[in-house]
Amino acid sequence: MESGKPKRRELNQFDAFVAGGCGGIANVLIGHPFDTVKVRLQTSSEYKGLTDCVRKTLARDGVKGLYRGITAPLMGVTPMWAISFWGYELGQRFVLYFRKPNTSTQNLTLAELAFAGGFSSIPSTIVTTPMERLKVILQTQGTAANNSRTQYTGMIDAARGVFAESGIRGLYRGTVATLARDIPGGAAYFATYEFFYRELKGDGKGMSVGASLFAGGMSGVAMWMIAIPPDVVKSRIQSSPEGTYKSFMDCGRQIVKSEGVGALYRGFGVAMIRAFPANAAGWFGRMCAVEAIHKMKE
Repeated sequence: MESGKPKRRELNQFDAFVAGGCGGIANVLIGHPFDTVKVRLQTSSEYKGLTDCVRKTLARDGVKGLYRGITAPLMGVTPMWAISFWGYELGQRFVLYFRKPNTSTQNLTLAELAFAGGFSSIPSTIVTTPMERLKVILQTQGTAANNSRTQYTGMIDAARGVFAESGIRGLYRGTVATLARDIPGGAAYFATYEFFYRELKGDGKGMSVGASLFAGGMSGVAMWMIAIPPDVVKSRIQSSPEGTYKSFMDCGRQIVKSEGVGALYRGFGVAMIRAFPANAAGWFGRMCAVEAIHKMKE
């Protein structure tokens, strides 16, 4: 990386965890209504498209229907982002540790940042999988995709019900699909952010709001461009009765066989619409937290 580019700003692991959590809160508040529509499109054939899904959701549940299940991501995405950014910082340290001793700069290449981003998805899966399992269940209640008579009143009630029925294994249904989505998605996510932020910020010092918002938005777009097929499979596995699918690959094969390859891209439009504002907000929230942490330590 050129010497004129901003130098890597290292955070200790606790600060990286806290700043990531702040970004997660911002991401959920902006992005959850879009996510609800995405999940319903992915798990049900009752909707003709994005507009029809929004219209039917509002008619049936009102605006609160778009925010159904938000408690799970607020309680789950906050630690998920925190763990993810902690993992990203740890991944960068691994890269620096295994570099050749004569490397003259701490600035990481895009390939190295992509590795750190992919690595970050491994520890975050501990929180991501059960959080998204409960979120998907709550988001699909009352739809044709979920024919269960059980109606949960919220995240805690859903967690109790799933645990009583299937134990810890039920909460972690879809783990392989989550990793298949998030490892390549995380690589694209973090590398894209760093590329755009470095290019737009240039040699300037301090925080660049415009660069952070644009780079954050583009990182979300880059991730979801490659993450939708495994995300569709994950949503099907997590919303279907136990035993419907034998594995991640079996679910993918069944979807393609019965609905065609296009079904793996169901929800792509709304994911793209959601990706930019939600992730712009997330990265900006995280950056504000980083700046606040550094100022408190000055």
